[in-house]
Amino acid sequence: MPKYSKGTPGRDIRVGARLSLASCCILMAMQGAALAEGGPRIGVLEENDSLYSDSDRHYTQGLRLSALGGELAPQGWGNRPFDMIGNALPIFPSGASAQSRRYSVFLGQSLFTPENKARKPPDPADRPYAGWLYLGVSLLQENDGTMLENLELAVGAVGPGALGKLTQNDFHQFLGASPSRGWGQEIHNEPGLVLTYERLWRIGLLGDRGNGVEVIPQLGATLGNVFTYGSAGALLRWGKNLQADYGGGRIRPALSGTDYFNASHLDGKLGYSLFAGAQGRAIGRNIFLDGSAFHRDPSVEKKDFVVDVQAGFSLFWSDDIQMTFSAIRRTREYQGQPRPDVFGTASIAFSL
Repeated sequence: MPKYSKGTPGRDIRVGARLSLASCCILMAMQGAALAEGGPRIGVLEENDSLYSDSDRHYTQGLRLSALGGELAPQGWGNRPFDMIGNALPIFPSGASAQSRRYSVFLGQSLFTPENKARKPPDPADRPYAGWLYLGVSLLQENDGTMLENLELAVGAVGPGALGKLTQNDFHQFLGASPSRGWGQEIHNEPGLVLTYERLWRIGLLGDRGNGVEVIPQLGATLGNVFTYGSAGALLRWGKNLQADYGGGRIRPALSGTDYFNASHLDGKLGYSLFAGAQGRAIGRNIFLDGSAFHRDPSVEKKDFVVDVQAGFSLFWSDDIQMTFSAIRRTREYQGQPRPDVFGTASIAFSL
């Protein structure tokens, strides 16, 4: 039988608090260094399985805060990481016409629970409890307004130090809901690192470059001890001023999950889109199903291939403010999962 340890609550809270404080300091420092032309664009994204339904299970909640820097000056020092990586790998070509480079920094927390949260100990055949607290940076480069590259590094902590129990049960107490009783058997503490590279293309189908119908194919790969997978997908969009972005931000794993927004492409201030898309992922590792690599954690047998289908709409006024809403249906992620999961997203982004 697996051996579980509850850990020391005070120590777990201190670990999470220190990570959160360090995350905020690093975010502010990196954002200040990344700014070039224009102020930061702040994003707040919530993903939750109870946004549009009464469900409360599996991937139950995700919160992500981000800050997108202004466009880098062509000869600025902020180009050096792009150029160094581009010299070593076949990405981030320099000298492309109409090239735009930006940094984005982000801080987030994701929570995972079984379906029956009143059971203690949890059902060993159901998804285990887990939390993921992380911060990261994205290097974003757009070439000729038709292709976007995103190289992203996230670091953080999985386990009690991610403060999943504190976040969920305090919120449930505020709502008058019953607490989740199985957090004492969550996945153990483990440092987390995730490196992602993705490339998105803009292909117009009807109308002109920014108004009409377009499709955005996407290919990517993620490597790390938290997630390892390869992905492919596409997003179909109809609307006005589509050229400002490549789809709304999302919490990984997800389709079209970048913070990129370029107001210089706009023709008029009003922009909107209706969108639908799908992404398939070949899964090598998912710590929230596999458990920690260093402990005898609760785990379930994951499925090797998962598909997300999503649809939603976005509305913005210049780079002043943008709101995006969507619903996602995710196929079964582990053997014995009774049904696919459905969750919603709601985000707001605004420039300072």
